[in-house]
Amino acid sequence: MNEEKLMTQPKIQKYVFIALLVAQGVIIGLLERMIPFPFAFAPGAKLGLANLITIVALFTMPFRDSFLLMWMRLILTTLLGGTLSTFLYSAGGAVLSYFGMLLVKQLGPKNVSIIGISTTGGVLHNVGQLLIASLIAQSWTVMLYLPILSFIGVLAGIAIGISANYLFEHVRTLTYLKVSYEQMQIQKKHHRHRYHLKKEARYDKN
Repeated sequence: MNEEKLMTQPKIQKYVFIALLVAQGVIIGLLERMIPFPFAFAPGAKLGLANLITIVALFTMPFRDSFLLMWMRLILTTLLGGTLSTFLYSAGGAVLSYFGMLLVKQLGPKNVSIIGISTTGGVLHNVGQLLIASLIAQSWTVMLYLPILSFIGVLAGIAIGISANYLFEHVRTLTYLKVSYEQMQIQKKHHRHRYHLKKEARYDKN
């Protein structure tokens, strides 16, 4: 019985952490609705401040959990007073920025900082919203706003990146989870490397 409790503790901690991040993301999303978007062509579009939660997830949990967290945040935010348009804009921006930040993160901490990753997400968030706006308006002229929105995305991304850095440096739980996740990723790479070496050795013997 004690072994079963020990086995379930990490899972419970993981689910609690995901729930806390989802709740914080929803709160940020609801507060963000109070900030008027500077362009009337896309009612329901947002600055993407909830990317802060996505960045925390990318650095503290595997792909499956962070991707699930993003969709849970989007759905709950929409259910708490959103509309179809706000969901479409949020989903378009969130998905594109998520995969963009995930790809840039693969470059490693030596080549790109959290601020750089966040800036990428900020720009791609607005690109995603513009793509949705273009599809809704059935006109690509909306993309003419891209330079201005990219500048706004860069500023928002830098601010979010600085905030994420502050959280990882001053919140012990996040620091611990970040280090643990990095160590887990290193261990996975070592296991893959050993597996490939063993596979090559077997191939050479045959």
